[in-house]
Amino acid sequence: MNIINRAQAPTPKFFKVLRTIGIVMLAISGSVLTAPVALPAAVISVAGYVAVAGGVLSAVSQVTVEDAAKLFQESENNARDGN
Repeated sequence: MNIINRAQAPTPKFFKVLRTIGIVMLAISGSVLTAPVALPAAVISVAGYVAVAGGVLSAVSQVTVEDAAKLFQESENNARDGN
């Protein structure tokens, strides 16, 4: 299963929730990083780390697939490969 098939396959409900949390983390940290007021360096630093964590969380959650979808894809590949 390549990365494009994984991204298009159905995502389990738990990982949909995690993906949404990651996107919210990205949005909040982005607004803190682009705030027009001067913020302490520690706040800016933490916002950068939260942005990275949110991006990783969203990406990993998006490519997690349900077992049934994975089995269907493998059976489709077997038919194509002659197995």
